[in-house]
Amino acid sequence: MLQDKVMAMNQIRSLRSLIFSKETVRDVGRRSFATGAGKAKKGGKGGAASDAPKASSLTKETKSTTVVGANILKDGADPKVLPDSEYPDWLWHLLDKRPPLSELRRKNIETLPYEELRRFVKLDNRARIKENNSLKAKN
Repeated sequence: MLQDKVMAMNQIRSLRSLIFSKETVRDVGRRSFATGAGKAKKGGKGGAASDAPKASSLTKETKSTTVVGANILKDGADPKVLPDSEYPDWLWHLLDKRPPLSELRRKNIETLPYEELRRFVKLDNRARIKENNSLKAKN
């Protein structure tokens, strides 16, 4: 009987060593970034030489004929820059300055072109919503 108890206690001790603590489980489940384990860091403290920006290896001709960095495909290549006539007309008006709400309010609504009228309605609704929200917040 005593021998059975000793044997049971030994089994419990061996099982306790196999049980993971909460800290161990949490550390195993944590994600981390890959590190360059095979590369040794050269230089001393600070690493000023390795922190300097590297000179571009692209030629001026390559930069002017391709859109560098626009490729998102693994096996793809950077797209070529096309002549202006190959792009749609609306593309050249994307960065045009559009009138703010205060300027649109000064104009006659009935004479506004469709695009400006749409913009006026959108901005006016946005302004009214903000005003109503601020009034509700004060009460």
